[in-house]
Amino acid sequence: MAHHGQHRHGGRHDTHAHAPRGAHAAGSQASGAEHAPHDQHAGHSPAMFRDRFWVSLALTVPILYLDMHVQEWFGYRAATFPGVEWVAPALSVVLYLYGGGVFVTGAARELRARQPGMMTLVGLAITVAFAYSLATTLGLVSGAPLYWELATLIVIMLLGHWIEMASVQGASRALEDLAALLPALAHRMRNGDVEDVPVEALRAGDRILVRPGEQVPADGVVAEGASSVNEAFLTGESRPVPKAPGAEAIAGAVNGEGALVVEVRRTGEATTLSQIRRLVEEAQASRSRFQALADRAASWLTLIALAGGALTLVAWLALGAAADFALTRTVAVMVIACPHALGLAIPLVIVNATALAARAGILVRNREAFERARDTRIVAFDKTGTLTEGRFAVRAMAADGIAEAEALRVAAALEVRSEHPLAEAIVHYARARGVPEAGVDGFAAVPGKGVEGRVDAAVYRVGRPEWAEELGVAFAPALRAALDEGNSRGDSVVALMDGSRVLALFVLADQVRPGAGEAVRALAALGIEPVMITGDAEAVARTVAAAVGIETYCARVLPQDKSRIVRALRARGQTAFVGDGINDAPALREADLGVAIGAGTNVAIESADLVLVESDPLDVVRALRLARATYRKMVANLLWATGYNAVALPLAAGVGSAWGLLLSPAAGAVLMSASTVVVAVNATLLRRLRLVSAGA
Repeated sequence: MAHHGQHRHGGRHDTHAHAPRGAHAAGSQASGAEHAPHDQHAGHSPAMFRDRFWVSLALTVPILYLDMHVQEWFGYRAATFPGVEWVAPALSVVLYLYGGGVFVTGAARELRARQPGMMTLVGLAITVAFAYSLATTLGLVSGAPLYWELATLIVIMLLGHWIEMASVQGASRALEDLAALLPALAHRMRNGDVEDVPVEALRAGDRILVRPGEQVPADGVVAEGASSVNEAFLTGESRPVPKAPGAEAIAGAVNGEGALVVEVRRTGEATTLSQIRRLVEEAQASRSRFQALADRAASWLTLIALAGGALTLVAWLALGAAADFALTRTVAVMVIACPHALGLAIPLVIVNATALAARAGILVRNREAFERARDTRIVAFDKTGTLTEGRFAVRAMAADGIAEAEALRVAAALEVRSEHPLAEAIVHYARARGVPEAGVDGFAAVPGKGVEGRVDAAVYRVGRPEWAEELGVAFAPALRAALDEGNSRGDSVVALMDGSRVLALFVLADQVRPGAGEAVRALAALGIEPVMITGDAEAVARTVAAAVGIETYCARVLPQDKSRIVRALRARGQTAFVGDGINDAPALREADLGVAIGAGTNVAIESADLVLVESDPLDVVRALRLARATYRKMVANLLWATGYNAVALPLAAGVGSAWGLLLSPAAGAVLMSASTVVVAVNATLLRRLRLVSAGA
């Protein structure tokens, strides 16, 4: 299908950004796992849980050694000495206050907020077990103390929290690494002098000296010097990138062998590195539909556990069971129902998914849209700057009556003085082929036509083929055929002529991105229909669509009409739109999933749900594959985190006691912690997804 409008070339805004492929832009300190449910770890650190775990484990060993049940199970008799009966109670007091104190204070915080959660359950369980055991030891109530159950419960819960927080912090630490990429000082040049100033003092327009081996402190453009720069932290490529005057310099890149003078363009939060960091922070801090569901389920589970624990206690006492048995069942119910795994199920998947995406050059701004991406049925691409590179290159040339190398030498000599994009492409083509430069006399630009001048004492013109026709310059049949073929493809054609005839034609086209065709094929393999929407002419659209393998395309589409076409596509199925984030902003917002090619512009950042900072169409496929894998992990974790309660809760309550099937509080703690570990490992396995090859 085609829509008629104005032919356009270029049109892609320079985003001044590159991909952080390999940049460790992982999770954020604002990760949901640290706050789910109800900010249960506020003010705590993995080191705190680690220290309390090891101390509590040391206190637990003698409690287990002296416990009569443990002695019976392992067939030994513990040493006896005066006051041995007070060892377990004394150690349990220390254990409850030091190891269990974090759960008790957490429970108090949740209850004050009227949001009972996991801390409430654990705090209540260990408090009941501790108070009951101490009461039996002091002879206030009859029954057997639960010291070993209390000790093992506290130790296992501390271990679970330590593992959880260490996992989340490990995923989040990479943001700190990003911040550390920038140097603290910069060498600012003023009036011929070089002064060291804090990076924060730099302003746009300042010139800074970057010596060999130093990091670039701010985004800018090379003004003087030549060198090679290692941008691996952004691109993941180990090969240094050559830099010469006019080339872009990215903050955090490491300079190679030559000194560079860089004119600062962006500083502070405006730099590419800071924008990448902010995008990842926003993604990690944003709410997730599945995370909200998990939090609601955890709250309900807390209420169910409290009600179930009370019902268990009342029911067993009413049936005439011993108080210690009824209380043990109650404690087991509360421990089993702890929504620890549920609170961790979604946040850890999201942390790993966004970290994996960031390392692949995919920045997730909107988690909910990312989760919806699994149902994408149509991907609509902009053409210029998305499927193509947005810059011209010589696709072919034809010459008549002159050698191609000589024609290229003459054309490049004239075009090197022109600022036109087509002229730049011809000059680049000549230099790439090693054509020697030639001098020009009497150079002149003819507006709307081309340029002219004297090369080797002969007058030549380079410009539009229509200019040749206006001057009455003859076309040889072979060149006329080449012109007709170029026009049929929608290519741009430049003619080299002397005073009597056209000597050569240069056929130029916007270059298709290397990964565009592979991306289209990979989408088709996933059952997703690729579509192209462009403002370019029908011939150009048809040529690019054929080159990348797209069957359905819309040509001559004005920017304001793209959103209307996306809306029509959405009626057929969930639709993603991929554009450069400038003229495509309305369509990016209209789509179910807006994907911006390139980072560094406010429009790209504010309009899109995902930002593909390497401008690689294959990253669209990688993002959709990651979205599907993330959804599968979320569902699996939710099922595991809630499903085990269906079996464990009845056993903890004593429903299977007639058949000898009982879960002690300690066994319940083991099972609950095991479910947490399974959820954490399942989330971490997402990192094994290979995003390097879209077809994998």
